[in-house]
Parts: sequence; structure tokens; C-alpha cells
Amino acid sequence: MKKILGISAFYHDSAAAIIVGGKVIAAAQEERFTREKHTPDFPKNAVEYCLQEAGFSLDELDAVVFYDKPFLKFERLLETYYAFAPKGFLSFIKAIPVWLNEKLFLKKLLYDHLKEIQTFDKKKLKILFSEHHLSHAASAFYVSPFKSSAILTIDGVGEWSTASIAYGEEGNIKLLKELDFPHSVGLLYSSFTYFLGFKVNSGEYKLMGLAPYGDPEAEQTKSFIYTIKKNLVDIKEDGSIWLNQKYFNYATGLRMVEDHKWKKLFGFARRDDENDLKQHHCNLAIAIQLVTEEIVIKMAIEAKRITNSDYLCMAGGVALNCVANGKLLREKIFKEIYIQPAAGDAGGSLGAALAVSYMYFDEARVYNTENPDFDTMSGSYLGPDYSDKEIEQMCRFAKAVYTKNLDPTKMYEYVASKIAEGYVVGWFQGRMEFGPRALGNRSILGDARNPEMQKKLNLKIKYREGFRPFAPSVLAEDVKDYFNLDSDSPYMLTVSGVNEARRKPLPVNFQEMDLWDKLYFERSDLQSVTHLDFSARIQTVHKASNPRYWSLINAFKLQTGCGLLINTSFNVRGEPIVCTPYDAFRCFMGTEMDFLVINDYVFEKTQQLDWQNKDKWMLKFKKD
Repeated sequence: MKKILGISAFYHDSAAAIIVGGKVIAAAQEERFTREKHTPDFPKNAVEYCLQEAGFSLDELDAVVFYDKPFLKFERLLETYYAFAPKGFLSFIKAIPVWLNEKLFLKKLLYDHLKEIQTFDKKKLKILFSEHHLSHAASAFYVSPFKSSAILTIDGVGEWSTASIAYGEEGNIKLLKELDFPHSVGLLYSSFTYFLGFKVNSGEYKLMGLAPYGDPEAEQTKSFIYTIKKNLVDIKEDGSIWLNQKYFNYATGLRMVEDHKWKKLFGFARRDDENDLKQHHCNLAIAIQLVTEEIVIKMAIEAKRITNSDYLCMAGGVALNCVANGKLLREKIFKEIYIQPAAGDAGGSLGAALAVSYMYFDEARVYNTENPDFDTMSGSYLGPDYSDKEIEQMCRFAKAVYTKNLDPTKMYEYVASKIAEGYVVGWFQGRMEFGPRALGNRSILGDARNPEMQKKLNLKIKYREGFRPFAPSVLAEDVKDYFNLDSDSPYMLTVSGVNEARRKPLPVNFQEMDLWDKLYFERSDLQSVTHLDFSARIQTVHKASNPRYWSLINAFKLQTGCGLLINTSFNVRGEPIVCTPYDAFRCFMGTEMDFLVINDYVFEKTQQLDWQNKDKWMLKFKKD
């Protein structure tokens, strides 16, 4: 059984993962330990955690694998600057020294960083490199329940490739087709993220959340779609695209787009992140979302055509666009679709390790034998957990006041009753999630029926933009009572509609209302998880994969008749999801959260010392 450590680093979302004999043992993003969101730094803490969780030293590893190939990236950099010369000189002189000093000597850099963790025999430690899109493809296919499937990866850019279609069968992945830089769906979407005033590689979720405030039937939206297709992107029938580089600046510049040219195209200037959102911003957001969905569906149809597979696996940053995923499911191009929960670059660490396990060492494929319909990601609960001793040490250090519940059933009933009363609960249990979504182990919970809960969570807990939607966690066996969803969505990667019976009629002038009037107009009996287009980003919760979270929601159902809760990640704006008990307690004390539950320990805000002094606890994070 080969012991393999995978690493992604030096761009964004650094992470590490470890597998043994093809089985995923541990995986975590570096940001969770350093508290710097999307950090590109070498994942020292994540590597230390993975080694500790697996119980191995560096000398015992069969390989360390990096998630892409730096020489191919350097080739792309040089060829791109040469093709665009003399344009991009300033960007070139900034980028080249970094590449010469770090990226081209990456093997040495990895050895040096690993030495900071522990000593090892350099002659025996094998360092390998996986291609970027192979890492993405492997991260999805090898953990999926499918013995064979089509694989679609879509992101910004790897070495050269920006999207790929592959076919996986047992332990092998064969690349069939790829789209190359500078033509990229991910970079197209990120360009609109930038133009609408959000941060690239972070604000794409905001753009997706803003889109439903746009009116897809408005003449302005239709005009925007026409303008995008006429001037910016030529969409081919197979889903490949050609981007008109006259309007973009990411290939050789220091910005995503040519601002003045986009202003002329769309009739307004790039929004500053502090400026109010207007209807034209919302209409442009829905326009690029619809264009992106069209491209993704065409790519999926092409993947079906050339593989003739009934199954599809997806990864890459664009696979986190859950609205597009929901539409793809409803198209029924494939019988089943599996999406890697850590679909972005963090998941590349896991994919690189899996690719080497199966394609380099030729190990036998590992499946979930207990439940063949499920993946081998352990619910994505692959991060660290904490003992009672560690929790109590934190309590002594923070002077925290708590009660410990020895009867889990009574604890679930008590917490569920507090949520039903309108309180907000921080829920910290077991192993931390791997990937961008909190899935019931590092979550903030509330009552979805409460029409004020979305506003409260955004403004008083998360301290983020009020338009941002929240997701429901629903008992898997009850999902059809609430949503038009015909499949599982355990990783909160699918958007589907709220059932018609739960919807409330909209006024005829709804699309003419301003953003905030639309937001606060009551749309359903699950108001705080129903987005403007009657959609919701759903997490189906299974008793087998997370019995404690399932039990809490079930206790809430027994008390209220409602088998779902609002679930948002346990953090504030600009902060990574909490990792340790102290992270959770500090976030609890620095916000207007009412209760905190860490394993069996319950903390009530008003029982804490100096509980009204939020500023004492709140850290300042960069805007996301």
C-alpha cells in the first residue's frame, strides 16, 4: 500500500492531502491554520496535520506529488508574452523574477519547505509532478462511485489547458480533448467578477449570488448577452470558446479587462467595491451566468458524445458554480453526475496524490464497499478534530463558561429548541470539512422559516453583503418535501427550485422593484433560504455520513415539523472557516451569535464574561 502526500501551493488555496493504498486519509487547506484566506503559501501546517493524522513520517512516504508542472507553466508564460509583445512588459518584468527564483526550482523549494517540517533522507524521498487538469480529473473520478465515466474539468488555467474532457475507467484516465489558454471559461467569468466590483478568485460566489437579482427577460439583459457573444466570446457547438483578447488584459497585464473598452461595450464603468449595486449590475450578472451555463452544457453534451458514458465527474473552479450544475442535472444528459467537493485548486492536492497512486504505482481502485452508491470522500470530513481535553484547555485559556451534555439526545433537543426560538447557533463537530463549503461540522445554523434570519445572519453574524443567499441543510429522506431535486446533493453543489406549493406569489411589478425590496419580499414559507428566482443551494444530510448533524436536524423536525436548517460557514467576511475550538469561540464572541456548540460542550453568549464587548474578540480580515 503506497503512502502518498499531495500538495497544491504557490497560486491560491494551498492545501495538502494524504492517501494510503488509494484510500483518502486526510486533507486540509492551509488557510484554515494560518487564518489567511486563499493563502498561496506552502501548506506547512496542512502537511504536518496530514502526516500526523496518517501516522507517518516523511521518510515513510512513497512519494510527494505537486499538483501541476511548473516547466509547462513557464513555457506558457514565455510563449504568451512573446505572442503579445511588446504589450505586457510591466507584467513580464514583475512575473519573470518570481518564476526564475521560485517556480523553476520548485523541486528544491519543496525539499527546503519539507525540511522545515522534519528531517528526511533526500535521496529516498521521491517528488513527482502531475499535470494540473489531470489532478482535477483524478480528484473527482477516483473518489467517485463510478467504475467508468466521462470527466469534465473547467477552471481558469492550469499549465496550458483551461478545460478538458477525459474518460476514466477503473485506474486509468485518458485525456480526449482540451481547451487552451488564453481562451478560458473561468477567466471569462472572473473578468465579470472583476468588472462588477468583486475580488477575483474569491468573489465569483458573489457574482453567482447576485445573478438572480437580474431580470433574464429584460431587454437590457438580452442586449448584454448579445454584446457578450458578439464582442467577447465566440461559443462553438462543442462548448469550446474563443475569447477576443482585444477586450481582456489577463494574458499579459495586471488587470482582468480593458476597463475603458468594457465601459463602452456595456454603457457603464467598472463598479468600485464600495459603490451601491444597481439594476444594470444585476442584469449583467445574470447575463454572464446564462452565457456560462450555455457553455458548460455544451461541453457536457460534447463529453457525452465522445465518451458515450452514462456518468460524468466534474472538477475545476467552474464546477463550483452550483447554478450551472443544477441546470446540467435538469438537462439529464447523464444518468448521474459527481462533483468533487474541493473542486478548486485545493482539491488538486488530493487529485495529484490519487493520480500517482493509480496511474504511476498502478494500485487497485478503492470503492465505498459499505455503500456502493457513495463516494470515498468520507463526506469531505477530512480535516482535524479535537478531543475533550483540548476543548477544556481552550475554555480555561479563554475563561469560557460552558455546560457539557452527557446525553446527546437531550443536547440535540435543547439546541434545536433554541434554533426554533430564533437564536443563531455556531455548530462545531468532529473533523473539519475539506473544500469551500461548511457541511455541518463547522457551520452557523438558523431557522429557515424565519423571514428575518437572512438579514440577521448577513449583517450581524457574517458582516457581509446583505444580498448574499443562504443554503438549506435538509434531511436526505425529506428533500422532495421542499425542493424539486431528483438526486443527492451532499456537498451543497447543486441549486434546485423550491416546491411550487411552498412558494408565494410575486407582485406583477417585482422585476421593477429595487434590489433590497426584492430581497425582503416574502417568497416562500422557507423565506431565508429561498433566493429571488425561487431557487436554493441544497445540502442533503445523510444519517450514515454525519449522524450528529442529521440528529440535530431531525430533533428540529420533531419539534417544528420542518426537516431543514439554514447552514452557512462558520466564519465572518474575509475569514477562512474556523478550524480550532478557539477559532470558533473567538468568532462566537466577536459576532451576535447566541449559542456555540463544540462537540458536547454548549456555550451561551449571555453567560460569558464581558459578553457585550465584541470588539475585544473580533479580528480584522481582508475584504473577500
